[in-house]
Amino acid sequence: MKTQGNTILVTGGGSGIGRALAQRWHDLGNKVIVAGRRQEALDETIAGRESMFGYTLDIDDPWAIEEFASEIIARHPDLNVLVNNAGVMRYEDVTARRDLKDAEETVTTNLLGPIRLTNALIDHLTAQPDAALINLTSGLAFVPFPKAPTYSATKAAMHSYTQALRQNLKGKVEVIELAPPAVQTDLTPGQATRDGYMPLGDFADEAMRIWQQQPTPTEINVERVRFLRFAERNSQVDEALEMLGAL
Repeated sequence: MKTQGNTILVTGGGSGIGRALAQRWHDLGNKVIVAGRRQEALDETIAGRESMFGYTLDIDDPWAIEEFASEIIARHPDLNVLVNNAGVMRYEDVTARRDLKDAEETVTTNLLGPIRLTNALIDHLTAQPDAALINLTSGLAFVPFPKAPTYSATKAAMHSYTQALRQNLKGKVEVIELAPPAVQTDLTPGQATRDGYMPLGDFADEAMRIWQQQPTPTEINVERVRFLRFAERNSQVDEALEMLGAL
């Protein structure tokens, strides 16, 4: 993947990992479009930055996704990179019957959202030179966080979906997976200052260094996520589950 001169769309770009990566891509000489639910947060992301744009998007609404895709293609026909980053994490107690609202919303946002947006943009992307698709998964795609089982399941599904996309789009769109570890963001209450989580700036800097390698790796795994990513290969799943279960 080329490292500059792209037009990159980042969902969930109003905060956290999405904002940090979007700004770093912009610093490298790319035009960047950020999308999210709150215009105020998007405006903060793009403040003072030329060739950076913010558009609201309800990633849970299939009709909104279709309208958004049409608008982005019309306004930015040079779009050649999609970054599916938007996501939510909800803690769940699965030890007793419960309301499944949180689980269903997590599946809609984390799995159906990127599938729908990719589908809405795929014809455009396959027609672009140097096209790429970057899916944000998680270290929890490989070893689940017991407190967030549905979140973990959606990330495992996105890992599988990304692998299938890579095979199907070979020679048309470069498909990359970026799997963060636990990062200090506002994904869950108190997470932005939680001890033991990777500082956001450190994560974004390391991820960008890996992304700039040529050729671009099909998977971007910072050092802090490698224990989870390769736990099964290294026969450490039980150890990892015990570690995560204690958090």
